[in-house]
Amino acid sequence: MSSKLYVGNLPYTVDEDALRSNFAEFGTVASAKVMTDRDTGRSKGFGFVEMSSPAEAEAAISGLNGVSVSGRSIVVNISRPKESNGGGGYGRERRSHAY
Repeated sequence: MSSKLYVGNLPYTVDEDALRSNFAEFGTVASAKVMTDRDTGRSKGFGFVEMSSPAEAEAAISGLNGVSVSGRSIVVNISRPKESNGGGGYGRERRSHAY
């Protein structure tokens, strides 16, 4: 089991220090990151926390998944690798044609 967690449905007021503090109750937090919009710098309402061990990650999931934070029920689960959607758009499509 991985020790990297996805944390969703976060209130927009939660910052990385608050995220780290909430998860520290369940073990050593290796990293905590709230994802922000690159243009505005505002929270996107989700983030990632990496615990120092899979056992601590499991404890954090059990202790925090579904808990209300500032009126929002947060979601905590194992982070999955980002899926590739093929991307590339026009450039990728263009390369597939013979000229």
